[in-house]
Amino acid sequence: MMTDESGPTATSAPDQPVEPEAPVTATPAPAPGALVLALLALGWLTAMLWSARAAISSAGLSSMEITLAAYSLPGLISASLVGGAAVSLVLGNLMTRLGIWRSTPRFLVSLVAGLATGFLAALVVTLSSGEGSAIMVLAGTAAAAATVGGIVGGLRSTLVVAAIVAAGLAVFAVGFALNYFKDPLLDLYGFGETQESRLTAVRWFARTVSVTSALATGLLVFGYLRTAGRRVVEQGTGAVPALRWPAYLIAGAGPGLLLLVTEILTRTAGAEVIRLAGAISEADQTVQSDFGGSRVNHLLLVLFGGALTAIIAFGRTLRPAEEATSSPSDPRDPDRDGAEGDGPEDGAREDAGTEAPDDADARSEVDGPAPATDGGTGTATASGTDTASGTEPGKEHQPADRPEPVAGR
Repeated sequence: MMTDESGPTATSAPDQPVEPEAPVTATPAPAPGALVLALLALGWLTAMLWSARAAISSAGLSSMEITLAAYSLPGLISASLVGGAAVSLVLGNLMTRLGIWRSTPRFLVSLVAGLATGFLAALVVTLSSGEGSAIMVLAGTAAAAATVGGIVGGLRSTLVVAAIVAAGLAVFAVGFALNYFKDPLLDLYGFGETQESRLTAVRWFARTVSVTSALATGLLVFGYLRTAGRRVVEQGTGAVPALRWPAYLIAGAGPGLLLLVTEILTRTAGAEVIRLAGAISEADQTVQSDFGGSRVNHLLLVLFGGALTAIIAFGRTLRPAEEATSSPSDPRDPDRDGAEGDGPEDGAREDAGTEAPDDADARSEVDGPAPATDGGTGTATASGTDTASGTEPGKEHQPADRPEPVAGR
């Protein structure tokens, strides 16, 4: 007897959901625009080195030199982090195009890239600013930051790393642009003659820089990941990037994490410079403490604000489910009424032609007494019944209940 069941060659049902991003391969995807990001990052690092050298060289006293070195330390560390990550990212793209995908050689190359970038930065600081203790600490901290950035740039999530590098450059650009218009903004926030008005204006200016940086990083991360993911898929390089919401969340928080690493390196590797700057006078110690607090507030706002902005931008691109988009005015499919199980009456209507045994007494009271049997042989004489079996035509035979004795028989 033939059946409708298929053998081992049966294909899957056509209505099975298909996930286009499910087959995520282990091949790292090359980050688009990595060379441009590296050039911009190295240019920014050069600008920070030149600014630190100019500020320290203009200081006539050793105490002023230490203070300016402490003031330049966080910016130089941040630029070294981004520069090392960008150079490592370029070398990672080159290894991907050469077909080198193993983790060990990629890690070694990223480590070498970070060390080379840090060595060059430290060499520039030492040759241009002198050989004082504060200068040596500044050079060593910049080298350590570039090495850490190189290791980060060697991670396999190249698109996320590239988005973080781009967002870090955006933070630098926003800070530079707003500091260029600092005086008009301070006047807008009520910078006056009193100390209280000046402190209030400076705090609002710092918050403006932080919030603007967070918005810029979140939107830039979203735009880069969307564009880069589509480009990688269109190029058909064999790597399918799994750009779901965790990628946007991590990339949006990436610049804040870079600032967090900067603060950690400032308070550990550069602790000697901060201590020397604070030991000059009580006022310098207060200034260094205020700078540290403002940096922490800035990194927290950039971290959480950037992550939130990227997630919101990504969430607005999500399409609703098919169940939510179905119109309530669509005609109801009668074939699905029983499957949906709207109520007990639906299941009763499906069993047409079957009668519950409890309903027999109720129908006998309405239709009248049951037809009399012929001589107790169990054959009914009413029309429409089978006299031999006592069942209606077209129905299977079921044993009937024992008839009650009829009075008078």
